[in-house]
Amino acid sequence: MVIDQESPFKELDLKNRRGGGELEDDSRCPRWLRPLLTTRFFIQCNLHADSHKSDCNMYCLDCTNGALCSLCLAHHRGHRTTQIRRSSYHDVIRVSEIQKVLDITGVQTYIINSARVVFLNERPQPRPGKGVTNTCEVCERSLLDSFRFCSLGCKIAGTANGHTKKKSMKQKAMAAAAPSDSEESYASSRGSEKSNVSQGFTPSTPPPASSRSAKRRKGIPHRAPFGSLRLEF
Repeated sequence: MVIDQESPFKELDLKNRRGGGELEDDSRCPRWLRPLLTTRFFIQCNLHADSHKSDCNMYCLDCTNGALCSLCLAHHRGHRTTQIRRSSYHDVIRVSEIQKVLDITGVQTYIINSARVVFLNERPQPRPGKGVTNTCEVCERSLLDSFRFCSLGCKIAGTANGHTKKKSMKQKAMAAAAPSDSEESYASSRGSEKSNVSQGFTPSTPPPASSRSAKRRKGIPHRAPFGSLRLEF
């Protein structure tokens, strides 16, 4: 999987698309998007269970009646249908298909099997990696600097009015809790003063004794008192 660093997004006038002009006022998304994100794909079709093409990986944007298999498309001729794919057990959709009906500006894209795709739902990380400067505004997944969201679901949640207010309040609380520069400099100066005072009361270590002075000087040799006497018999 390769991260696509070039943003292919473009602004779309959804009112000029068939069925795309009816938007929800609270989330500014088409009415088929939420059902698409909550649909379970890659299950066996109940109507065509005996066929080897019974995996449900298709979706009709006009009917929004759940996942479809390739054989079910015969009943949706003339409808807007799209194919869902998988990457690491997560549902993805090709950018070339979704950008025809939806504005995906701000959602990070990936290149999987030579195709540029976006993820449908969030993939939260337990902890951002080291050196990460940009994360998803909803699930805090690591992103490139030019993107705001990791998936279509995160964009819906992140562009909602309630989430925007919560984010601004969180940023204000973090700014208020962060110490100012003057406080940090004052704390550092006080810490250095305390360290100097503690060093002043600490007794100094005596210098090591010289190795030469530690050696004992040899005295003048003396002969034994009876060493020069002769014994005669």
